[in-house]
Amino acid sequence: MEPISYQRHRFPRTSIRHAVWPYFRFTISLRDVEDLLAERGIEVSDEAIGTWMQKFGAQFAQNLQSSRSKPTGRWHLDERVARIKKRMLVWRAVDEEGEVLDLLALKRRNKQAAARLLRKVLRRHGMWPEAIVTDKLASYCAAAKEPSLSDRHQPTGQAANSRAENANLPVRQRERKRQTFQSQGSAPLFLSI
Repeated sequence: MEPISYQRHRFPRTSIRHAVWPYFRFTISLRDVEDLLAERGIEVSDEAIGTWMQKFGAQFAQNLQSSRSKPTGRWHLDERVARIKKRMLVWRAVDEEGEVLDLLALKRRNKQAAARLLRKVLRRHGMWPEAIVTDKLASYCAAAKEPSLSDRHQPTGQAANSRAENANLPVRQRERKRQTFQSQGSAPLFLSI
């Protein structure tokens, strides 16, 4: 785990941790975090809390991911539509326990997008899955042939791929709370955290 530097911040590290953790753990707004800190006697504006989220959120997530165990051998891939000023697709890979392996926000729903997600997950985790479970989208079948994963690919119905579908629920709640994402660059940053 990489230590997080809190230098040049007026508030102590415990206050910053108590602000960042609930925002990413629960579906609450910056103003709700401001109220939680006010109950503890810490007066902070929601703009300062938003700055902390942008600065420390990715580092918190990176430290948590480094302490996780290796992913299981059964991966679930799925895509869903998100509104980021226009229609975008969020491609997501989840392991058997529901841990998000990786995600992408792309404009298209085709073979290249599915292959890009597969390559990214394989490169990041450095292991080959025992099985890849997807819905019956033809893009997955075509993408699995490239890195010779077609023997491990299992195109199934919606019910068997519910692990990936359920991983989208917290994101949908957060997206509703934020009333869509503002840019294509901010969406993957937010979703990865």
